[in-house]
Amino acid sequence: MKKKHPTHSVVDLFCGIGGLTHGFCQEGFHVAAGIDIDESCRYGYEENNQARFIAKSVEDVSGEELLGLYPKGSVRILVGCAPCQPFSMYTQNRTSDKKWKLLQSFARLVEETAPTIVSMENVPMLVQHKKYPIFQEFVAALNASHYHVSYQLVYCPDYGIPQQRTRLVLLASKLAPLHLLPPTHTPEEYATVRTTIAHLPSIQDGERHTGDTLHWTSSLSALNKQRIRASKPGGTWKDWDENLIVDCHKKDTGKNYGSVYGRMEWDKPAPTMTTQFYGYGNGRFGHPEQDRAISPREAALFQTFPEHYQFMPPNGQMPLRVLGQHIGNAVPVRLGRVIARSINEHLQEYL
Repeated sequence: MKKKHPTHSVVDLFCGIGGLTHGFCQEGFHVAAGIDIDESCRYGYEENNQARFIAKSVEDVSGEELLGLYPKGSVRILVGCAPCQPFSMYTQNRTSDKKWKLLQSFARLVEETAPTIVSMENVPMLVQHKKYPIFQEFVAALNASHYHVSYQLVYCPDYGIPQQRTRLVLLASKLAPLHLLPPTHTPEEYATVRTTIAHLPSIQDGERHTGDTLHWTSSLSALNKQRIRASKPGGTWKDWDENLIVDCHKKDTGKNYGSVYGRMEWDKPAPTMTTQFYGYGNGRFGHPEQDRAISPREAALFQTFPEHYQFMPPNGQMPLRVLGQHIGNAVPVRLGRVIARSINEHLQEYL
């Protein structure tokens, strides 16, 4: 951990298990609290970040309450990643989804508390959404409150994150224009599946490694075992014998889903981690060599969580579905560090 900046304090909205918060902690920032409606995130968030977890919907948080979380006299930094499902390309017509209002609550809290710095991370489709311009409204609210606003699409491998994830990062400052630091890695330097998980012990499908409570996988059916054995790293189900192909993929509507039931490639970044990374049929989540889907430990490493990060209490257990949500929904820790470092350099220059 770097030396803390005692006058800089962060509150993380929609904090989840703490990926963004941990990036700020690694860069030496004081994080006053994380706020999230999911109580199951409490242990992991507080255990790893020495910050308070508040189980509450951001819609129900008042500006006065938020201001009370910051130490007196601190430079207030407000960050967050509103749940992105309503903004994805798969749900563009679901404008009735209640999660649409969460970014509006974020904007309201900015207006009510006037933090010096604001950062928001989300899916790229948020900028392009044609049905409901929620992002444009968010930016307009920041401009109306006299922030300097910048945003860009970030390809995660450019910053040493070993997955092909693209994210929208917005930075806003009351002081002066604030921009994300330039990329740190060229394509020749990208972190890969091999450099990230090759050191982990080999396990079979359905096996739990005795030395790591997070390194375990779901069992495969006999048919799926045949399928993964027939899968090539980087290949598709189109490489299989006809008798192994899923019926829906034989139809015209299913022929474009080439990445499901796929294996990763050792020497490329992993695909984007979703909340269903633990299912071999849910994407290109097959291990490059072992006949199984990746484990929560491997997914956490692709999300750049340190191996010592505790997702559940000692001797505790958590369903794969819940672990999938915690890990897949997280902001990659390394991206959090890049955002925090960009803010730190900005504050050093202008304060």
